[in-house]
Amino acid sequence: MKLRENDNVVGYVFIAPFVLGFLIFTLYPILSSFYYSFTEYNLMESPRWIGLGNYNRMFMDDEQLMKSLKVTFSYVFASVPLRLGFALAVAMLLNRTVRGIGIYRSTYYLPSLIGGSVAVSIMWIQIFGDKGLLNSMLGLIGIHTNTSWIGNPSTALWTLIALSVWQFGSSMLIFLAGLKNIPHSYYEAASVDGANGWQRFYKITLPMLSPIVLFNLIMQIISAFMTFTPAYVITRGEGGPLDSTLLYSLYLYRRAFAFFEMGYASSMAWVMLIIIAAITFAIFKTSSYWVHYESKGER
Repeated sequence: MKLRENDNVVGYVFIAPFVLGFLIFTLYPILSSFYYSFTEYNLMESPRWIGLGNYNRMFMDDEQLMKSLKVTFSYVFASVPLRLGFALAVAMLLNRTVRGIGIYRSTYYLPSLIGGSVAVSIMWIQIFGDKGLLNSMLGLIGIHTNTSWIGNPSTALWTLIALSVWQFGSSMLIFLAGLKNIPHSYYEAASVDGANGWQRFYKITLPMLSPIVLFNLIMQIISAFMTFTPAYVITRGEGGPLDSTLLYSLYLYRRAFAFFEMGYASSMAWVMLIIIAAITFAIFKTSSYWVHYESKGER
């Protein structure tokens, strides 16, 4: 009995750092932000309770917030499908037994390993600036332009989308793992029945990968909504030009740390949490129509 109690004590000691870290750095900030979302708080003075004032201001008076929501939804619904489609295409190319395939896989994963860092964002400025690499390459084929793709309101957001798609490595590896688990006998049977490449992809690959697609879709949507560093570095924290790259996370940051409206920023954070939760819930509810689980058949 004493030995079992000692084992319990050792277990509590080992999990104590995680529990303390969760309580101090996760649960307490979450509860604090929920309280601050109902207050007027500027970090210099004590919070003043204003009830639903921040939420009324968000939806009734703040036109820039509505614009940031529009930009964010455009970014998410453009970047996520492109990123997943590109990741799946590359994963299928790498799902072959050829010499040096490991090197190719590592190379394609490298952009995601670097992540949306400051260095990558600065590199993106050098590529899409008015005298950047893209314009230089266009000049080689006779298309001469001094347009700054980042400085043009109609193309600035697409440069951020291109950066997101370029970092497809994590999704690619997950797709590749899923492809490895599809029995090759399925493709052999389909070939015997006369199925062509598109039919094998549509009838075998996609249904068998649908749980992986669901996982990647949800994770990438959440990640896209939280995108901050590239927009902040590339636009110098302004979300320009003309607010064309003013992502919701960037606008939240500006309200919190540029205007010191911490209470208002907290309410923005909770609205974003509700939006992400609603989209995730909708995807899960509709997944029964398109996600195939081999052990249960069609759900």
